[in-house]
Amino acid sequence: MNLEHVDLPRLPSRDPEGHKGTFGTVGVIGGCVGEHMMLGSVALSALGALRSGCGLAAVAAPEPILPSILEIAFEATGIALPIGSDGALIASEVAERIDEQLASARVLAVGPGFGVGEAQRQVVLRLVSREEQPLVIDADALTALAASDALQQDVRAPAILTPHPGEFARLAGSLGMKTDPSTDEERLEAAALLASRLGVIVLLKGPRTVVTDGIRAHVNQTGNVALATGGSGDVLTGICAGFVAQFKGALDLFECAALAAHVHGLAADLIIEQRGTPRLIARELLEAVPAAILETGNE
Repeated sequence: MNLEHVDLPRLPSRDPEGHKGTFGTVGVIGGCVGEHMMLGSVALSALGALRSGCGLAAVAAPEPILPSILEIAFEATGIALPIGSDGALIASEVAERIDEQLASARVLAVGPGFGVGEAQRQVVLRLVSREEQPLVIDADALTALAASDALQQDVRAPAILTPHPGEFARLAGSLGMKTDPSTDEERLEAAALLASRLGVIVLLKGPRTVVTDGIRAHVNQTGNVALATGGSGDVLTGICAGFVAQFKGALDLFECAALAAHVHGLAADLIIEQRGTPRLIARELLEAVPAAILETGNE
């Protein structure tokens, strides 16, 4: 595949007279109840979006765990998603709640800690079928997509997909792609093929994260092994969504994803440079994001 390798785009300046509305709202949809309760992921994504500079973050999560999520991410607002007596999301009511409460969000981040099930699959497929609102699709939302029988036809929304290698393999398998990338060049080619097939941006995580739209490609040069920790990818999802919310119009989704990967990796580099050991937890990344943005330029 003949790809155009591009440099990191320039980070746009923020309006010094801007307000919350100027920098946009990120809707974060995730979290689940049940035997394997998950609430930290969606909180980290919301905080990642806020740390990146978006104006507002609204967390849509199952009603029983929403208060706990907002105790972690208390700068965010909350949207309670209805569940049934069995603890499962009520897909039709969830869709209605998202339509009512998140229609004005500039971007939706979907999937952190969302869990897997029929209701989640219905919600994700409905969101990707809409052509207007940009999405950042991560984690369990990627698993829901991979389970689709008509994946190539289902995805119509402008979207950034952020798979790790296992999630990438499931998506590729759903499309009948015979690929098991191991070298940098194979990873680049495989990510570009997936992006081209689905008409999306693929951010394939790992050492030298690949960002591609199937025509252009950027290989990230920041980051270190300290990012191999739970929650790191959730922070990246939030940064991606935060940049889309702020810079939609000035940057396209490919450029937002490339900058997000750079800032995410640089935040880890700055921490390790100061600490001298490649160990961190995801919440520490959040603290380093503003400094990484400052070093990237145009603050």
